[in-house]
Amino acid sequence: MLRLLPWEYAVRNLGRAPTRLALTVGGSALVVLLVLAAAAFVRGMKRSLQVSGNPRNVVLLGAGSEESVERSEILAGADGIVAASVRGIKTRLGVPYVSPEVHMASLLKTAPGEEGGYMAMLRGVRPAAFLVHDQVRVVEGRLPGPDELLVGRLAGARMGLDDARLAVGQKLWLDHRAWTISGRFEAPGTVMEAEIWCDLRELQIAAKRDNLSCVVLTLDTAEFADVDVFSKQRLDLELVALHETDYYAKLTEFYRPVQVVVWISALLIALGGFFGGLNTMYAAFAARVREMGSLQTLGYSRRAIVTSMVQESTLATLAGALLAAAAGLVFLDGLAVRFSMGAFGLVLDAPVLALGLLAGLVLGIVGALPPAWHCLRPAIPEALKAA
Repeated sequence: MLRLLPWEYAVRNLGRAPTRLALTVGGSALVVLLVLAAAAFVRGMKRSLQVSGNPRNVVLLGAGSEESVERSEILAGADGIVAASVRGIKTRLGVPYVSPEVHMASLLKTAPGEEGGYMAMLRGVRPAAFLVHDQVRVVEGRLPGPDELLVGRLAGARMGLDDARLAVGQKLWLDHRAWTISGRFEAPGTVMEAEIWCDLRELQIAAKRDNLSCVVLTLDTAEFADVDVFSKQRLDLELVALHETDYYAKLTEFYRPVQVVVWISALLIALGGFFGGLNTMYAAFAARVREMGSLQTLGYSRRAIVTSMVQESTLATLAGALLAAAAGLVFLDGLAVRFSMGAFGLVLDAPVLALGLLAGLVLGIVGALPPAWHCLRPAIPEALKAA
């Protein structure tokens, strides 16, 4: 049976060199924090795109524009045609859940005549949009009327403006006209939170267009096949039907390279931190070669000594991982990040935190093995003579 060193031996060794311990814990915390940031970024982007779609919603887009609602153009009045043609669309008090919408990116200005502007995602809607997109809740003010805007909770982060500048009553300029912010809304975890909504007709006038980007409808007793057949029968409308969840799933795949780049960047930086920590561990264990030889003369095997060194290293790196997790929950969780479609919040949930702690555990085990092997290579007589 393998005779191990007491657990207290590894714990006491941590306090023998406070500076070394601080460096190990700090290096581990930085590496784990990078892993948490990358995982939270990927998790937040995926969740915002997944939550944005309703499995009972169907999106009608222009043929050939299935991957970008901003490029889609369909005939004005298509919403009325589909509402009258497809039976089984959800209704409330006789109002069908059919939302004609215009999606576009445009520059908004904070003052008339301002150079440049702030890029924003605009969505022109009618009141039926709040039936179809049930995640949206107006939390301040009221729905937009003529020359008015309804601002999402993360619109400021998307535009690079302070939330105070997008408060109710503030003005923004679009198409040389002043638009007043009538209210603010939230749609937790969705990309819609980074958008600015306004009256459909008003946006069409400002954009000088008389068509729509899409029609979104909610199914009740109807099935997707009913809408799909309608879109294929009405060749004059040139429509394509997609599940709303499928549309956002395609966007998730489109942004997959961005997620890969984030992981690679975090991995490269983490490797730099890991090798820096490895140098610290080498320096720390190299000064204890005589101690390792003494332990072997007392009857402890090299495997037992390596196990103790791994315990010592793992305790330090897990302490750093816990510090990184605490810092991540305070400073990273919910932090708004901009991307081309809008903005989303970083998500530090249980799987992300578990990944961070696992990274700290692996860092402690892998980081201790090369220095331990180096220190235990000398024969016992040579180790006892080490300086």
